[in-house]
Amino acid sequence: DKATDPSIPEENWECIQRFCEQVNADPEGPSLALRLLAHKIQSPQEVEALHALTVLETCVNNCGERFHNEIAKFRFLNELIKVLSPKYYGTWSSEKVKSRVTEVIFSWTVWFPQEVKIRDAYQMLKKQGIVKEDPKVPEDKILPPPSPRPQNSIFDTDEEKSKLLARLLRSSHSEDLQAANRLIKSIIKEEQEKSAKVSRRVNTISEVSENAKRMDELLENYKRQELSKSDQETLQSLFQRCEKLRPLLFRLASETVDEDEALAEILQANDKLTQVLGQYRQVVA
Repeated sequence: DKATDPSIPEENWECIQRFCEQVNADPEGPSLALRLLAHKIQSPQEVEALHALTVLETCVNNCGERFHNEIAKFRFLNELIKVLSPKYYGTWSSEKVKSRVTEVIFSWTVWFPQEVKIRDAYQMLKKQGIVKEDPKVPEDKILPPPSPRPQNSIFDTDEEKSKLLARLLRSSHSEDLQAANRLIKSIIKEEQEKSAKVSRRVNTISEVSENAKRMDELLENYKRQELSKSDQETLQSLFQRCEKLRPLLFRLASETVDEDEALAEILQANDKLTQVLGQYRQVVA
């Protein structure tokens, strides 16, 4: 609702990004997302429909193969066709919305030439005279979608799990499909834990950097005897907080031993922290 809010004329990119993340995190994400988006694209409010089309295109770029498989099904393509067809919503849908929907379907015929259903749906629209000619889509809109998953995704790096998952999904036995579902959930949980770890690291390093910078400024003023009582209290509380951040950095470093770049960032943050704590002890204590 926030990502397609018609009361906001500009796209809410933060919400759109969070929507994409939710689609990627949920095993049923693509099919549920498309059901919701179809409803919004068919909205009588032009802005809401246009926002929903932006969300759809962003998902195509960021949500990978599972999402691409769902958009290529007649079940969803028919929902887009309804926006254009005079038998359904074509009579009252705005020209702007219809034009965007046509562009979207046409761009998919370029992006996904292997998807026969998309091509068939588009050709049917041309045959029925609903689409008179191919839209002139700006070249920057017809780009190959980025890689389906983040780099170093567990889906990619754990070859054994990937092979097992592929074998289970090919099976026609219900117990194998249930096992595949459990495996997907466990892989997604691992992805989420990995993502949370990265987030913790980034936030901690950022906090260290900000606190060290602020302490530096206050210590300079302290040396010149230009520090008010409240600033002295701030300096002391920053010192106490930085003391607590040190063991947190050590813990992060022990979790990150296999990632050289991330480890280098942690060690750099630790150097900053050591330096500013040493300076505090020297100047204040």
